Amino acid sequence: MNPQAPAPASEPLPKPAQPPATRPASFWAIGWRALRRDARAGELHLLLLAVALAVSALTAVGFFADRLQQGLQRDARHLLGGDAVVRSDQPLPAAFVQQAQALGLELTQHLGFPTMARADDAQGGAARLVALKAVQDNYPLRGQLLVGLAPGDAGQATTEVPRPGTVWVDPALLAGLGVQVGQALWLGDSRLTIERLIVLEPDRGGGFMSLQPRVLLHQSDLTATGLLQPASRVSYRLVLAGPDAAVQQYTAWAQTELERSGVRGAQLESFEAGRPELQQTLERAEQFLGLVALLAALLCAVAVSIAARVYATRHLDSCAMLRVLGLSQATMARAYALSFVLVGLLAGVIGVLLGYLLHHGFVLLLAELLRAELPPPSAWPALFGLGVGLTLMLAFGLPPVLQLAQVPPLRVIRREVGGIKPASLGVLLLGGLGFAALLLAVSPDLRLGLIALGGVALAAALFAAASFGAVRLLRRWVNEATAPTWLRLATRQIAARPAYAVLQISALAIGLMALLLLVLLRTDLISSWQQATPPDAPNRFAINIQPDQAEAFQASLRAQGLERFDWYPMFRGRLVAINDQPIDLAALPTDRGRRLAEREFNLSHSAQPPSHNAIVAGRWQPEEPGSISVEDGLAEDLGLQLGDRLTFEIAGVPVQARISSLREVDWSSMRANFFVLFPVSQLPEVPVTYLSAFRAPVAAGFDAELVRDYPNITLIDLSATLAQLQQVLAQVSRAVEFLFAFALAAGLVVLFAAIGATRAEREREYAILRALGAQTALLRRVQRAELAGIGLLAGLLAALAALAINWALARWVFGFDWTPALWTPAAGALAGAALALAAGWAGLRAVLRTPVVQTLRAAAQ
Repeated sequence: MNPQAPAPASEPLPKPAQPPATRPASFWAIGWRALRRDARAGELHLLLLAVALAVSALTAVGFFADRLQQGLQRDARHLLGGDAVVRSDQPLPAAFVQQAQALGLELTQHLGFPTMARADDAQGGAARLVALKAVQDNYPLRGQLLVGLAPGDAGQATTEVPRPGTVWVDPALLAGLGVQVGQALWLGDSRLTIERLIVLEPDRGGGFMSLQPRVLLHQSDLTATGLLQPASRVSYRLVLAGPDAAVQQYTAWAQTELERSGVRGAQLESFEAGRPELQQTLERAEQFLGLVALLAALLCAVAVSIAARVYATRHLDSCAMLRVLGLSQATMARAYALSFVLVGLLAGVIGVLLGYLLHHGFVLLLAELLRAELPPPSAWPALFGLGVGLTLMLAFGLPPVLQLAQVPPLRVIRREVGGIKPASLGVLLLGGLGFAALLLAVSPDLRLGLIALGGVALAAALFAAASFGAVRLLRRWVNEATAPTWLRLATRQIAARPAYAVLQISALAIGLMALLLLVLLRTDLISSWQQATPPDAPNRFAINIQPDQAEAFQASLRAQGLERFDWYPMFRGRLVAINDQPIDLAALPTDRGRRLAEREFNLSHSAQPPSHNAIVAGRWQPEEPGSISVEDGLAEDLGLQLGDRLTFEIAGVPVQARISSLREVDWSSMRANFFVLFPVSQLPEVPVTYLSAFRAPVAAGFDAELVRDYPNITLIDLSATLAQLQQVLAQVSRAVEFLFAFALAAGLVVLFAAIGATRAEREREYAILRALGAQTALLRRVQRAELAGIGLLAGLLAALAALAINWALARWVFGFDWTPALWTPAAGALAGAALALAAGWAGLRAVLRTPVVQTLRAAAQ
């Protein structure tokens, strides 16, 4: 065979060697590597902080509200003292008791009212306003009454009630009167023995009288005290308990009977419909806290949007290189989406943990209002917090980052192409609506949520317009020929980036507005409320003074040197008709009017108009028969006008009168005031008691002596009551202030993000200036001037907006005479400058330290 002969055609030629096949990296691997690299480089710190801050603010309120709601549901029947309650300001018709008995329900009746309790003369004879409750043997039907024998006792459950001749009292009453268990307590004409201390009263409720020490006594002792008088503000309660079906049947019957029979001043409470005053107080606090949390979350959304845009801008070049190496747009988009989802989850977990720790602060700050151990929170606030974190990242953080997948490979050689563009209107609208829907869903009140979102949007628009105008004016105001170098350079810095200047000013202004508004509410409004009371305003109210005691009581006041005091007859009446038409609650214009029409009014008569009331419509004609003067606010709530005829039921007798005048009443004056006054000196057919308002002398023992001489009167010490109410207000204010720190922190995060957004441009500009011979000291002055100017303007705008809101609240909500705080604009401007300088120093201190060669080399790449 010829060795050089060609191989047979049937034998194939050998194939050249092929390199081993490589699988493209998955988006999971790329996203995870990018996340680790960016985390080490600190690229995600601002995003993480903004999301965690928003989640912690919302979940702190969420955990507190969840525990509060669970506690109220758990203790709802205990708060009512039964399964259903019919409450009235007069004894109920017998049919309500008969129907309960017919359905086989357990029932008990008790009544309560404010009155004075007095220590025995042997213990000093001190007197104190108390909340008296007279109960029957089977009280309470639901819940447990805990009693002890000494202050500080943990308390033991009991099924008993005070024995005739004894009382059970709150421990606070012992210190207030200087008495001990086993000693005497005077209630009206009766001398009773303090037998036990009340540790827990299940149906205590809340409101004004819950602030006063409780005195519990047996109903059989009530008549002997002589405390029940025609003008006593008595609350009667018929409490029922039994099977759910029977309770529901009774509540349906009672609701129909109340509407059919026209029983006035009565209200049905049940497990589903009961709204104790304590719950209303805490709901109001929850609304304030929710408002601040919403504000913080909105500011954090802005911070996330800015920080994500900065993140995307920094990654343009690396993404262009990946495109050159063949990475597809879809893979890049999935990788960055995965990275941001993981960041959102991590920030959400951090925020949830922080919110759980912080909500304990609310529980501690509101401990005196809660007065009960709350159950542990459910998982819902934590899940909601994670949802907020993901929503923030996907709605506001991801849109600019997804543009990285569209960076053209040409950017590798042409840096001017492929920049980050503003997000489309559809993307912004969809993300904004999604986030707004999430906040509205968790808002404690839909109206509050809408006001918060709309208010922030309006304030941001006004701030943006004002700051844009200020930037334009700054360019015209600074004279390039005569201004100092540092001022010219700072002006150019601001004018070169007007959009970023507007964003920085607006963000800081919103955060400062929230903080300043809190300060004004806690100082200006409260102080104006206190200052609205004249120095010699009454601090005592005495009611239930009988006609045969009138002359002697006035003589007692004069004997103590009190020559000026309010003195008015008082009687109770129920409004039953307007212009001969029976009251139709549904037709009344306001909710307040409907509530007022449900109750009895304290009425009075006087030939002369009160000196502290101003006649704003009509005329006051002394001794004009058949006429009345009505407070203008009541007239507005009931839709009344001059000339309308009102029919009152007084002691079972209808009395009709025509409105001849309207009065403006200053309810903060601490004077004796009435909704309705008859302009006559005598109403002989009406049974009256008397009311007196005066300023008590500083002499010790005055109250005790007055109550001892007139045991049937109720003497109300307004100074003590005001102090207690202010203590409750202070607790709620501290809780709100505690969360307002989140709003301020969120504003600073936005400011820090906005300042960081211009960091790269500042580095290049400062490097060029330094290369041209500018000293570091000059550039530092330029930087400080720019930041201080932004902060000053933001603080000034925030202060003006806070003053405007403060004025609106004082005028239309609190009804106080508003006095502007002249220090607010200056304080706001200085605070804004200080915060801007602090944030700028933290974010830009390294700009001036970067070597010029390094900056210019990076800019040329």
